[in-house]
Amino acid sequence: MSESTIVRIDQGQLEGQIMDGIHQFRGIPYAAPPVGNFRFLPPEPPLPWDGIRDASKFGSMSVQVSAGVTALLGDSADGDSEDCLFLNVSTPACDEAARPVMVWVHGGGFINGSSSTPWYDGSPLARRGEVVVVSLNYRLGALGFLWLGDLDDRYRSSGVNGLLDQAAALAWVRKNISVFGGDPNNVTIFGESAGAMSVSTLLALPAAHGLFHKAIAQSGAAHNTFTPQMGAAMTEQFMENLGVSDLDGLLSASASDIANAAVKVEAKLYDDPSGLGGPTGIALAMAFQPVVDGEFLPIAPLTAAREGLTADVPFLTGTNLDEWNLFTLMSPGGLDEPKLLSRLERIFGAGHPVRDAYIADRPDATIDDLWNAVLTDATFRIPAIRFVEELANKSTPTWQYLFTWATPAFGGVVKSCHALEIPFVFGALDAPGANIFLGEPIGEELRELSSVMQDAWIAFARTGDPNAASLPDWPQWNADGRPVMRFDVTREILLDPMSDERKLWEGII
Repeated sequence: MSESTIVRIDQGQLEGQIMDGIHQFRGIPYAAPPVGNFRFLPPEPPLPWDGIRDASKFGSMSVQVSAGVTALLGDSADGDSEDCLFLNVSTPACDEAARPVMVWVHGGGFINGSSSTPWYDGSPLARRGEVVVVSLNYRLGALGFLWLGDLDDRYRSSGVNGLLDQAAALAWVRKNISVFGGDPNNVTIFGESAGAMSVSTLLALPAAHGLFHKAIAQSGAAHNTFTPQMGAAMTEQFMENLGVSDLDGLLSASASDIANAAVKVEAKLYDDPSGLGGPTGIALAMAFQPVVDGEFLPIAPLTAAREGLTADVPFLTGTNLDEWNLFTLMSPGGLDEPKLLSRLERIFGAGHPVRDAYIADRPDATIDDLWNAVLTDATFRIPAIRFVEELANKSTPTWQYLFTWATPAFGGVVKSCHALEIPFVFGALDAPGANIFLGEPIGEELRELSSVMQDAWIAFARTGDPNAASLPDWPQWNADGRPVMRFDVTREILLDPMSDERKLWEGII
């Protein structure tokens, strides 16, 4: 049973619901609908309404062609739409308690996903930590990240509109979150995959400056941006797939046709990433990424960290041990030794001892296992380390983790794969779809792991330090020891884990 709860925010009155003691408000518009003449333009302020708005249902997700993991997880939204700029709030009470605020940015490769995935229910975190949890949608694919600045300067923001949406949501939080018992001066952004890449990039986005105070990046770092030249190459391919030749064609195309064309470009890039450059190609094989245009996103986020522009924001980041195994579940391998050596030679050069270094820690690994480990490092772990190195060099309080619990699901082949830590962070082990990835039954050891991770994330959101009573002492990252907290059924500090593999990437990533 639930009961209703009504609040008044800047735009008007909202009627949410109280479920198991947590006040939930869903589908709140934080910006005007980016439709019609507003397509490909920055978000506009939200519109007011008369009367009481129903906030018991999620708003539409961004237009997308659901596939892969996002389709497997399911979603609680009724459908997708260009009118998608909604957020959700979970809070213990709508009072004046000024609780820490945690704002979640979902992943999905900048082309899929939404805030209404059952894994992202903020209620368990809100209940356990006496925090306010906000989750948000943002424009995806071409609608959020297609670079049009070379075609018309009016659309110069188009390559980062998805990030500007996130900044608009944070501005909404700054203005309204006190109504929901939150502290606008203690906001932590956290996200996974493309959400973590967003978190890292928001540190360099002027529109988001001062709107958050701490940041957590799960399996995503600061390498995933395009130059305008790379963005223009993607735009050319996209328009060809859409069958249009100018801006008028883009503005008159249907949203579903835009989403379908985006998927085609993404698939082609995945098959042949060579045109974009980069150490592996595949590490950059997302067709839609934030564009460093020089104005809305003045410099790359890694450069911003290097120059100390983000030093005042405590940062927590980490990766999973076997990130890439999730993607091979959807696209099985089949490498042989010559193909592996050819790929490694393209990355590291001839005669490089990379195969021996990777197999030393994995004596029973197959050829595909070795390649998956290389891609895990290239795409996730090494970029995270590079960002940590730059932040710590500028005295930013920084912590790193490694999630290593291996799921028995899918016959055990995905191990500690990409996204597996999310239900542990959210306390969502029993959420719809979780058992698909976690396997059954879920024992006390896993529930304890979830509790410990929640406590660490909550402690960081509260104080800027993830040390919680349930953890061993977790030192700040430093270049001497490179301490990393291992999250598994047991927790421990590792010093420079997999250091031999890490050293292989010096000068490459």
